[in-house]
Amino acid sequence: MKAIVITRWGGPEVLEWRDVEAPAPTPEGEIVQVKAAGMNFADLMTARGGYGGTPDPPLVAGREFCGPRASDGKMVMGYSQWAAFAGQINANPELLWPLPDGWSAEEGAAFPVNYFTAYLAYWKAGIVGEGVMVKASMSKTKATRVLIHAVAGGVGTAAVQIGKLLGLEMYGTSSSDEKLKRVQELGLQHPINYKQRDYEQAIKDLTNGEGVDVALEMLGGEHVAKSVRCLRDFGRVITYGNATGQPATLNPQILHARCTSVHGLWLTYLARNRQVMDDAWSQLLQWTAQGHLKPVIGKVLPMEQAREGYELLQNGRNFGKVVLKIG
Repeated sequence: MKAIVITRWGGPEVLEWRDVEAPAPTPEGEIVQVKAAGMNFADLMTARGGYGGTPDPPLVAGREFCGPRASDGKMVMGYSQWAAFAGQINANPELLWPLPDGWSAEEGAAFPVNYFTAYLAYWKAGIVGEGVMVKASMSKTKATRVLIHAVAGGVGTAAVQIGKLLGLEMYGTSSSDEKLKRVQELGLQHPINYKQRDYEQAIKDLTNGEGVDVALEMLGGEHVAKSVRCLRDFGRVITYGNATGQPATLNPQILHARCTSVHGLWLTYLARNRQVMDDAWSQLLQWTAQGHLKPVIGKVLPMEQAREGYELLQNGRNFGKVVLKIG
């Protein structure tokens, strides 16, 4: 079968579209014929050798897929740590979910990483829990405010859709007015073009110096501390990525002033917790069945053009999800 193989550590140039041996069936796995696969920033980090738990190359790239299950032909969407950018994958059955009615394979491939990450970020923030919304703000009179970095990306657009359902007041950063306008159509109330305006100052101005309750942070480097400074009393930063590639610079003393906190989120780890994933899926399934959630896909590419997709993510030129199509 054909697959996208990471031949060595590096950028998009290390990817090769080549023949590989099809996965052998195992008692604990489910063979899925991949029709479409979602691209994530974690795939860039994997190719660079900077993603924890990844085996040495050569290995088949990709962590998100959709296609018919070999055992019964039913369409499923799934999550894996690698091996998704291929004609077939031997998947963990606990990380397969039925494709919602009326969805395309491309939409299914754009769902698991983005929506589970966004939902679980709100869960870590205390905004959702056991299927119900809870207050993130310690105030009983003020709206719950959330700052979403990279709001026009895959996780960002998912977080806006979910945030709208939860009645959150959302502030989002992006590098483009055009992309911000499109995210506003999804429900974002306060767009911030970080190339034109420092987002920390923008948050102060927009909230009259109070700040936000939660910041969804995936940039790393200086932005962890900057996001903390955007918080109001008892606020939380949920950090789930490191797009800058720089180690976080954070002096814990800045947490003292407003009793704020920083929480880590790693879907790779949480995916091993059946209860957490089942609870998240129960709520996500309800929302999808009601028609409230729909993956935002900015680009669909044939699998052999995976390098182009990686470059779109690397250069921040994507809106929503980049999806690869097989066949």
